[in-house]
Amino acid sequence: MKLKLDENLGTRGAALLRKAGHDVATVVEQGLTSAQDFNLATVCVEEGRCIVTLDLDFSNPLRFDPGQYSGIAVLRLGSRPTAEDLLNAVRTLIGGLEKSEIDGRLWIVQVGVIREYQPGN
Repeated sequence: MKLKLDENLGTRGAALLRKAGHDVATVVEQGLTSAQDFNLATVCVEEGRCIVTLDLDFSNPLRFDPGQYSGIAVLRLGSRPTAEDLLNAVRTLIGGLEKSEIDGRLWIVQVGVIREYQPGN
């Protein structure tokens, strides 16, 4: 799976995803730090990449229609997250990608749980 990690995710998460066999590009590596959300989304469409982010703006299907993208994965952590919480959410995402297709979908990923946005619900 081709993924784009937003700037709010660290290098350890990228390493885990790469180790799991995913093609990972990061916002930092591509010089897109501080890019507007819509600009980042456009780059993801052009590259055919699923965006992986902590940015809750991407969880709004009225702003970012999942059907227009190669997938949107928003990682949701607790109120006082640790680095290990983030890595565990990435591990949950990896498990989800092994079982299901994210293309055209919005996933809200929490440690141990993935909720998929269903239009009309």
